[in-house]
Amino acid sequence: MKKLSFLILLISAFTFAQQSTLDQKINSILKDKKATVGISVLGFENGFKYNKNGNKRLPLLSVFKFHIALAVLNDVDRGKLSLSQKILVKKTDLLDNTWSPFRNKYPNGNVEKSLQELLQYMVSNSDNNITDLLIRLIGGTQSVQKFMDKMKVQDFTIKADERKMHEGFEFHYWNTSTTNSLNNLLKRFYDGKIVSKNSTSFLMKTMLETTTGANKIVALLPKETKVAHRTGSSGKNDDGLTIAENDIGIITLPNGNHLALSVLVSDSMESEVTNTRMVAEIAKIVYQHFSK
Repeated sequence: MKKLSFLILLISAFTFAQQSTLDQKINSILKDKKATVGISVLGFENGFKYNKNGNKRLPLLSVFKFHIALAVLNDVDRGKLSLSQKILVKKTDLLDNTWSPFRNKYPNGNVEKSLQELLQYMVSNSDNNITDLLIRLIGGTQSVQKFMDKMKVQDFTIKADERKMHEGFEFHYWNTSTTNSLNNLLKRFYDGKIVSKNSTSFLMKTMLETTTGANKIVALLPKETKVAHRTGSSGKNDDGLTIAENDIGIITLPNGNHLALSVLVSDSMESEVTNTRMVAEIAKIVYQHFSK
């Protein structure tokens, strides 16, 4: 019994030392930055946890497309929708002055695409117009909230779609979560506890193909590193404030283990370069810490 107690104390001391070392390195990145930064790290196989402002609710921006995709795939799992079904995208669905690779490719709209393709546009390409189309398809933001509540996802709120957020910067604060909540959801998703095995595999692959945020989590990692992630960005308001510069994801380590990393940079007066560099440097430090 004494040996067991000693071993537990030894493991606890080692874990604390690891957390302390990681905290020191992350603090050096955040020092003197005019921003609120939420960070959470979760080792899937070893259970290692670290967070800074991990329980602080912060704006999600396009990170919420991960939650929306899960709600859509839940309807697929229930047989209400099918990945192969064709959906008409009308010209009226394709608003101007918003990020929309789909509109750029099909400016006149009135084309049918499979639900699978539309999910890929939303998740991999962060298409705002397709996001709102999919939100409407499943019954509005309240349907996403209802599913997250059913799955007991804590500290998550969704009230605004992309159209609403584009009406004013104040609406960017309507969709929030904490980095601890995001990591818990990423882990449960990876473990197949949110949607079916097929839906989990599809969304993992789609997140691995994300084209946005090349200057965030993935920027300073080895090129061969697999990162299934979802980004979010607000741009700057007239006062030079960045409401959000975000990235969350599941990183596969060289030994085959995995970790969840969520970084939400909020209310920052720093430049876009500085904001994204903070995310990239945090990801690099965490990756190196786990790869020792």
